[in-house]
Amino acid sequence: MTSHHAEHQAPGHTHAHGHADHDTELDWSALLPLLEQSAELQAPLYREAGQWLAGLLPAGTVRRVLDVGSGPGVLSCLLAEVFPYAEVVAVDGTPELLAAAERRAAEQGARVTTLHADLPGGMATLGEADLLWAANSLHHLGDQRAALAGFAERLRPGGLLAIVEGGLPQRFLPRNPGIGRPGLEQRIEAVHAEWFARMRADLPDAKDEVDDWRSLLADTGLVPSGSRTFLHDSPAPVTDAVRHQAVIQFTRFREAFGEALAADDLAALDRLLDPAEPLGLHRRTDLYWLAAHTVHTARKG
Repeated sequence: MTSHHAEHQAPGHTHAHGHADHDTELDWSALLPLLEQSAELQAPLYREAGQWLAGLLPAGTVRRVLDVGSGPGVLSCLLAEVFPYAEVVAVDGTPELLAAAERRAAEQGARVTTLHADLPGGMATLGEADLLWAANSLHHLGDQRAALAGFAERLRPGGLLAIVEGGLPQRFLPRNPGIGRPGLEQRIEAVHAEWFARMRADLPDAKDEVDDWRSLLADTGLVPSGSRTFLHDSPAPVTDAVRHQAVIQFTRFREAFGEALAADDLAALDRLLDPAEPLGLHRRTDLYWLAAHTVHTARKG
């Protein structure tokens, strides 16, 4: 189980979920650059979310934080900033991503350690926590209800579970980008939604749940303590880093979903990715990046 601090911000949902060769399998080590850059660019959003969580917990009570599905540890290090007296543990199932998290923590002098665990099987190895954070990783576990129950068991009394699921699809382009038919991103989103449903169905122990996170959290015996949506807003004109992010994301759309798109949409995508195209991603002046992530919380009584 790996998280996608970027992943909910690439194809469609939008997840940097492009497929690997086996349709719904993901090569997380190959996604490392995208995961890192996306999380870094959205750091202000996640820092704001972390500060909101800190306000839900009594000051000074957070001694151990689990970042479950940490990926390359960008958010683990942010959590270490927000909770300076806590041990933050980056938990992931991909060794290459944990190695990246260790490098980042060392460079930043962050109090972050790593733990290799494949979930749900490795749930008992996580130990206890005052805050368990799972950002866009829960939906990669087949039985989400059972996973939430497992997370709840890890919490100390008064501890908080925070999951990032849902929000809004990201957007980079105006509705009519001047290339192809208007609404290209929405059509990519529709193709991604079908891929996401297949990805979920292919997971071990897959259960079809309504995404009513408040009810699912309450069903574990935790007390829901609020949901809040945080905005990532990079308006035009964008920085070179945001432009590069858009190019990477659309390149992944092309690789992951190209075969499922109509011929004219595929042609439009190729023009958008052409560095010489005046209306392409490399040159257009109206490129922006807008996304929203929702954090759902619940407390252990």
